[in-house]
Amino acid sequence: MLKKENNNQTCNIDGKVVFFATGNINKFNEARSILSAYGISVGMLRMKGDEIQSDSLKEIAQKSVLNAFAETKLPIFVEDAGLFIKALNCFPGPYAAFIYKTIHNDGILKLMENISDREAKFQSVIAYCDSTICEPKCFEGESKGEITSTERKPQGKSVFGFDPIFQPVGSRKTFAEMTIEEKNNFSHRAMAMHKFTQWFKNEAT
Repeated sequence: MLKKENNNQTCNIDGKVVFFATGNINKFNEARSILSAYGISVGMLRMKGDEIQSDSLKEIAQKSVLNAFAETKLPIFVEDAGLFIKALNCFPGPYAAFIYKTIHNDGILKLMENISDREAKFQSVIAYCDSTICEPKCFEGESKGEITSTERKPQGKSVFGFDPIFQPVGSRKTFAEMTIEEKNNFSHRAMAMHKFTQWFKNEAT
């Protein structure tokens, strides 16, 4: 049994293992919850390949995972996500992370003031690479919902990104108000992760 430790994230490897290149512990925990259910061990590498500027989540993820694999030579995946708000002409789209760091949830809510159409969707792309494939394998997921009028999150809970202002279709809770298990029933990331995990368990060497 191999014990792998990466920046305080440790996994015990008894079979198939994959590495997630991300600096976001919330993303890692959501991914680990799904992968572990399939009996797959995952290690967190606090690094990510340089992101290109593109309107395509898939293109960004592919380039990022190629860079991450070139640096590590490990079976590795990255995940890139975007928030697309209908009334804002799909803004912020693939630039969601930058926009969140710039104007935060308050900025999005300000832009949405007096707008009745709150329709929005999250999209996710997982890109995987190892030494046996010629180009990255990509898996996509989508979650439709709406932008809430205010931030909604449990007091004292650590949340990330636009989760406190996104309520998926079929739920009365925002992503931030959900447990990891609840969120994985609705989220774009979980949908992409399930597709990737099923493929990895059955097809990857």
